[in-house]
Amino acid sequence: MKYIHGRAARASARVLVVPAAALAVLPVTAPPAAAHTELDSSSPGANATLAGLPPRITLTFSDEMTQKYAKVAVTGPDGESVGIGNPQVQDESVSIPVDVGSPAGRYTVGYRVVSADGHPVSGSYTFTIRDVGGPSPSQRAAESAEEPSSPTTRKTESAEADEEPSNSNTPLLVGGGLLALVLAAASGYVTWRKRAGRGD
Repeated sequence: MKYIHGRAARASARVLVVPAAALAVLPVTAPPAAAHTELDSSSPGANATLAGLPPRITLTFSDEMTQKYAKVAVTGPDGESVGIGNPQVQDESVSIPVDVGSPAGRYTVGYRVVSADGHPVSGSYTFTIRDVGGPSPSQRAAESAEEPSSPTTRKTESAEADEEPSNSNTPLLVGGGLLALVLAAASGYVTWRKRAGRGD
């Protein structure tokens, strides 16, 4: 009887040891938890400098997004919103149309979205639209270098303006001289006729 009891005890011990070993292995072999959703890319990109504002801003995330909780705001250099309508979700991408007539300067994109598995994601970044219509720095420097000579140019223009009235009076002077000659000739002729009549 003692032998039978001893063998049963050893078997029970083996039964208890196996589950314990299995439990010890589980934490090692369990799959890792799913990673949080992140912003993979954006268009325009962060810190980008563009010649003009694109028709829409697009954000692409690492997981599929939900339309209900997608929020995107685009703010211009004057602090006004340039987004048009509501953000549109397509798979992992969220986009919003913007007013392409907005001024040059720095723009801020802020977003708060929720992935399909419930992970919220929020953040912001900036990009810049340069003023392509204004003069370049080299042109502004050249204009500044030419400024000291501008007073001389203004004096020359002023002198030319002062000379214009004298030139415009030339026809009057010539006409007056001719009139004086005609009057002198007529006076001489009258005098000669008088002398001729008297027989001088």
